[in-house]
Amino acid sequence: MIDQLIGAIREKGNPTVVGLDPTLNMIPSGLREQAFETYGETARGVAELFLTFNRAIIDAVADIVPAVKPQIAMYERYGLDGIDAYVKTVAYAKEKGLVVIGDIKRGDIASTAEAYAAHIGGTVIGGDSVDLWKEDFITVNPYLGTDGIAPFVKAAAEKKRGIFVLVKTSNRSSAELQDLLVEGRPVYRIVADLVNSWGKDLIGANGYSAVGAVVGATHPAQGIELRAQLPHTFFLVPGYGAQGGKGADLKGFFDKDGIGCIVNSSRGIIAAWEKDVEFANVPKLGTDFALASRKAALAMKSDLEAAV
Repeated sequence: MIDQLIGAIREKGNPTVVGLDPTLNMIPSGLREQAFETYGETARGVAELFLTFNRAIIDAVADIVPAVKPQIAMYERYGLDGIDAYVKTVAYAKEKGLVVIGDIKRGDIASTAEAYAAHIGGTVIGGDSVDLWKEDFITVNPYLGTDGIAPFVKAAAEKKRGIFVLVKTSNRSSAELQDLLVEGRPVYRIVADLVNSWGKDLIGANGYSAVGAVVGATHPAQGIELRAQLPHTFFLVPGYGAQGGKGADLKGFFDKDGIGCIVNSSRGIIAAWEKDVEFANVPKLGTDFALASRKAALAMKSDLEAAV
């Protein structure tokens, strides 16, 4: 799957992944009113609203970006209806030919980790393996060490999927743990060594492993450091846009051939209509808000071209 992701990035000429992290307050009021009129102010109403919103975004950007990254927490907060919207969002993105990174950040051990790994490994029912989630990649938390990662690596290997392990995250307080020194080395460098070992047997034709790393755009110096440390590790890069990261910060995240990472933007793309004067009347314009998302995605593509 890592080779398919790289192929999609090259085909689109764009290392952007759009984060599908909707909240009620970022959706145009016209859409909210329509959904609540039909389904009531209920979890089902929100789920249908999110699905309509996501499909419009996907339709607007599918020809210019290679991937989307739905954040499962935004859906789980609405229970079974929300989960249904998540699954349908993933399915719709796949129909449109996009790679899907399920941002689930799971981490546990033994049978619990194996159960979480069903996101990419499928689950056996009546002797048959069933792929209920259909994600191509998922994000995972390494805090429990190898016991917590091995089931995900096994699933990635068996199903030719991929994982992105949290290494140096974009949030400011990541330093409280990730920058602590252990025998003179920061924890994130130690985790990076583990990522390298976990993925060493899953390297694809393009020289990158199915075990990737999450490295925040808000830490450009660490990105350069980690790229040198992890020449075979593909990066998922959050923190672009709303958190302050920009294309110029990411030159060191890419390799000499201009590949090596995919950069996420969530609010900066899916809520672009809120700040774009061209779409000031968008609450009255149905799904036209998605045109602002397309415009923002194209602007991000141009910004990243300088880094690549």
